Amino acid sequence: MRFLAFLPFVGLSAGFILVDEKILGALKESGKEILETSRNALDEGLGKAASAAHHLSDKVHDTGFDVDAWLAGSPFSDSSFDDFGGGDHPPHDPHNPDHPPPPHPPHDPDHPHHPPHHGKPHHPPHHGKPNHTVYELISKSKYTTKLAELINDYPDLVETLNGTKANYTIFAPTDEAFEKIPEHGKKPSKEFLKDILLYHISDDFYPAGRVLHSYTIPSLFKPDGLGHAQRLTVRLTLHGPAINFYSKIVAVNIFGTNGVIHGVDHILVPPPRVVDIIDLLPGEFSTLELALGKTGLLQKMNETKYPHTGGTFFAPSNWAFKKLGPKINAFLFSKYGQKYLKALLEYHIVVNQTLYSDAFFDGKDEESETGRPPYYHLDLPTVLYGKPLAVDVVCHGPFVFIRINGFSKVTIHDGVAKDGVIQVVSDVLIPPKKMGSELVHWKGEELSVEELKERLDPIVENEDNMEL
Repeated sequence: MRFLAFLPFVGLSAGFILVDEKILGALKESGKEILETSRNALDEGLGKAASAAHHLSDKVHDTGFDVDAWLAGSPFSDSSFDDFGGGDHPPHDPHNPDHPPPPHPPHDPDHPHHPPHHGKPHHPPHHGKPNHTVYELISKSKYTTKLAELINDYPDLVETLNGTKANYTIFAPTDEAFEKIPEHGKKPSKEFLKDILLYHISDDFYPAGRVLHSYTIPSLFKPDGLGHAQRLTVRLTLHGPAINFYSKIVAVNIFGTNGVIHGVDHILVPPPRVVDIIDLLPGEFSTLELALGKTGLLQKMNETKYPHTGGTFFAPSNWAFKKLGPKINAFLFSKYGQKYLKALLEYHIVVNQTLYSDAFFDGKDEESETGRPPYYHLDLPTVLYGKPLAVDVVCHGPFVFIRINGFSKVTIHDGVAKDGVIQVVSDVLIPPKKMGSELVHWKGEELSVEELKERLDPIVENEDNMEL
């Protein structure tokens, strides 16, 4: 199976989302033109977005990562939405403050880090309330004819998007997004096409302000083996806010009676498994893949006889291995160091507990712990005899800082996968050593081969401790 090139800024973000070229080709064949000329709020929003595209790109490039500018004066903020295009929009959104929140905000139900309300959207008096559902907006827009045609193949989905069980958020690919699909490929199953549609929809209300203050967003797609809804990632890029890093938001805050629509310029395809992502990113993970293969862990992670419900893989990059130095690497990848290498890798794997920046699932049920404060701490048991990783997360505005064992940084966060999440770490994680009654964590000091063996010798006696 061949995959398209993706994520030109993979070193800056965590959108580990791979797009299957054959599947995209099939989507192209399945989209049919609908002659629809009626204008609605979605038409207005996407139309203005198209005319403003070049100016917006220039402005974003000049602004870079000036977050205050993004939140206070960008075309994606509610306060200047008229300049960018879009239908009805609220005059003030409590989830879109002028500045990022302080490190320790008070407990406030309107604070951006508090779980927002699930009531009806606010609508400004000067625009009047919307009179179309999100489905009707999509079906009547001349910019989303192909998306509407796909949705119409699923009456239950049409009923859902016309209903009032939730205030839905839809990241709607424009017809131009479908034009980017290659012209060849076998048509996927109807079930898979529905999964793709569900991956564009959340049953929670995310206006633009809340999108900008989110790191991941739950969708309606629930893959087997994950234990919870597949999530979308949100990133601020040099070209503006994007979903899964590659799909740029081109219009925001088109409100319907039962939710909100944001236009995107690429189709969002559900991600593959963790091992597939590692395999398809050799520039980042070739050393890690080699290590997994030499220790037999890659095969175990590929097999189905080790069932688990989600998980977190703290993946060391090629640079992280290089930082260990040539002597330790030579030892680990020799036949004498293989059992030590296996122990190190097992210390990076957490099963049945999936940690995103803004949500945590313990694998026991579908309830997640969200709405966390800007700082929180978790001890996650690894497959190395349950030896825990101490994880500290600090969230500030659109930025996330994650440290492992008080030292190692997560450099790319929330790489969503079909069976869990990848958090890329700046260092190979090394288990602490016991000194008296205390555990002493490694803080990045230079290690010799003998010192590394001393830390791992009490652990490697049992060579078959994989719990996957």
